[in-house]
This record gives sequence, C-alpha cells and structure tokens, in this order.
Amino acid sequence: MTSINKPAKTAARKPPAGALKAYVASLTGTSLEYYDFAIYSVASALVFPKIFFPAGDEFVGLLLSFSAFAVGYLARPIGGVVFGRLGDKVGRKYVLVFTLVLIGAATVLIGALPDYSAIGVAAPTILVLLRLAQGIGVGGEWGGAVLLSSEFGDPNKRGFWSSAAQIGPPAGNLMANGVLAVLAASLSNEVFLSWGWRVAFLASALLVAFGLLIRLKLEETPVFKAIQAHGERPKAPIKEVFTKEPKALVSAALSRLCPDVLYALFTVFVAVYATKELGMTTGNVLAAILIGSAFQLVLIPAAGALTDRFNRRWVYGIAAAATAVYIPLFFLMIQGKSVLMLTIGVVIGLALHAFMYGPQAAFITEQFPARLRYAGSSLAYTLAGVIGGAVAPLIFTALYGAASGGWHLIAGYLALTAVITIVGMRLGRDPKPDEDLHLLHNGNTQESRA
Repeated sequence: MTSINKPAKTAARKPPAGALKAYVASLTGTSLEYYDFAIYSVASALVFPKIFFPAGDEFVGLLLSFSAFAVGYLARPIGGVVFGRLGDKVGRKYVLVFTLVLIGAATVLIGALPDYSAIGVAAPTILVLLRLAQGIGVGGEWGGAVLLSSEFGDPNKRGFWSSAAQIGPPAGNLMANGVLAVLAASLSNEVFLSWGWRVAFLASALLVAFGLLIRLKLEETPVFKAIQAHGERPKAPIKEVFTKEPKALVSAALSRLCPDVLYALFTVFVAVYATKELGMTTGNVLAAILIGSAFQLVLIPAAGALTDRFNRRWVYGIAAAATAVYIPLFFLMIQGKSVLMLTIGVVIGLALHAFMYGPQAAFITEQFPARLRYAGSSLAYTLAGVIGGAVAPLIFTALYGAASGGWHLIAGYLALTAVITIVGMRLGRDPKPDEDLHLLHNGNTQESRA
C-alpha cells in the first residue's frame, strides 16, 4: 500500500449543480431512516425485554430482545440482493424512495403495537416481522444513499462526498437518543414503559414524510445516466458480483466488521453494562451517547475528506488497530463509576469509529466497477452486517455472562474484529477516479451526439 493517494492526472470534474442537493438528500434520508433503526436499538436494551419478552429471568428477556434486534441485521442481505439488483438495473432514485417508505411504515407500526400483556405471544411475533421489514429496507438503503452523493460529486473526492450517508447513523442516533432521553427525563419510569417510548416511534411518520419530499425532487445520478448512455446496465448484477468480483466483495465485507461491532458496543451494549454493572442511570448512558454522536457529525466527513488526501486503506487500518488497543483502556477508565469518564470514553470510542466509518462508504464502493456498484456495495454491507452488528449485542451479552460481569472477553472480541478488518484493507484496492471520469466523459459525448 502506498502512503499517499496519487490524484488522477485527469483534471478533476467540477461537481454538478445537483451535487450539494444530493449530499443533503443522502444525509437527510439516511438520518431519518437510522432514527427509526436507532430507536429500536435503544428500546431493545431498555424497554422491549420488559414489555414484549417477559420471561421471568431478566437476563433471558434481554437475550430474546437482542435476538429480535439481530433479525434486522439478518434481513439486510435480502434488501441488499433485491434493491441492489434494482439499483444497478433501473437506477438509484426510485429504489431509495421505496426503502424510505418501507422503514418508516414498519417503525410507526412498532409504535402502535400492543404489548405482551394485551395480545400475548402475537406481540413479539409481530415485532420480529416489523423488525424484518426494517432490516430489508436498510439493506437496500445504504448502497443507494452512498451512490446518490458520491456519483454527483467529484470522483477525486469520493471520501468526502460518500460520507453524507455515513453521517446518517450518528445523526439518526442523536435524534433517537435525544427524544428517548427527553421522554425518560420528563416521564416516570412506569409511564415511559407504558406509552412514553411509543412517542419516539410514532413521530417518525413526520420525519419520513420530510425525507420523502426531498428524494422525490432529485434527478438520477450522472454516473448511472452515463451507464445507460453506454448501454452497460447489467442483466444479472448479483451473479456478476459473485462471479467477477469475489475479491472485491470479500475485501469490502471484511472492512465492515470492526466498525460494526464497535458501534454496537458504544450505542447498544454500553447501556446494559453501565446500568447493570456500574449502577449508572439510563440518563447517564444516553447523555454520553448523545455527546459522542454529536462529535461524529463533524468527524465522519472530516475523516472521509482526510482519506481523499492520504491513503484511505492506511487511515482505516490505523483506526482499526487503535480500536484493539483502546477497548481495554475504556473499560479500565469506567471502573470508577464516574459519569465524566464514561462520557469521555464513549466520545473517544465513537471517534475511532468515525475514522473507519467516514471513509468506509468510499472504500466499499470503489472496490466495484460503476455498473455493479449498487449490487456489490449492498451485498458487502449487508453480508458483513450479519456476522458483525447483527450478533454483536448477543455476543457481548453472552461474553458478559460467561465472565460474570467481566470485560476481558469483550475486549478480545473487538481485537479479533480489528485484525479481520485490517486483512480487508490489505485485500482491497486504492481509488481509481479515472474510471468514473472516463465514463462520465464518454457518456456526455454520446448524449451531445444524440
């Protein structure tokens, strides 16, 4: 790997007029969808074990709740296959509209779902089905949101332009935790568990409507228009990714593991550990996550832009290695049960995540040729999620139980994912912006002739 990305010799294309609008649309839509996804994540740790999975044993209830949480990740490959195929065949725009509606509808229905005491086993059953719908939507959302902003932007600055979709999770997480924190602070615990948590889910209807309005006004990306002009749309994009781009798929998927697991630790499991092991309040944990997410809003695009100047794989890999070193330090920091140290620890942890997650979209998409980019990116993103974020809370909980509340096994788990992600960096390729510039130039030439 070289230490610095060499800029393309071809003059950088000036971003078209729609680039900023696409950046905002990618950021806004993904933020709204991850708001929906994030409120489920928080509720799975703090609410659902008590109202949807009453198993007598609180630990068993938590495992059942996290199992339902995992369903959302397990469903993502379905969305990646279905929507990834459509994204490369019919375009990016309308696929993104459908995924937004799917996730929004599922979230609102969760907010209106009667609990176990009202309808018995039907409650957790329906919850899992709605979680399945959320996961399918997110599986098709990410690849398109990334391409929406990056394919309007300058290919030489793909790290920055692609980061729009990456800001979505912390922005959505910030909104979700903010709403839940306000509700938890203003309502008694009994009222919050009774109906207060539902407000956050039902409010997403307004947010999704706003995101839908923005996306419907967008045009198709210049890169996809150029692919159409060349007549290069693939007939079987999923098959081509597996048969022609297996190394790219493996590299892109492995790159996801460490940041996925790290994010699950600091946004989901930390709530369990801090409240049960350290005796902190739910408000303490939510405040720490809010502050860490706020820093990520700046750090993620900054990290993406940094990798446009310095080698993307090196920056990513260094952040993964730093994660392996930091996790034991984090747990040592918070053993004193200091709220301040918890907050500082979460902020640093999410900052390390930002330096992987910021350039992640650019790294994954540039592993694939433009004509297979939606399918390839979606498959890598979703397949990695199954063995990363999907099972992370379950593994954390199991390791936590096996070690009788200890953290050493959890730190070892994060170190292993860091090594795997570094291997993914080694297998990957560096950016080749000339590929898009050549495609756009030829596409524009054909359009002008027509």
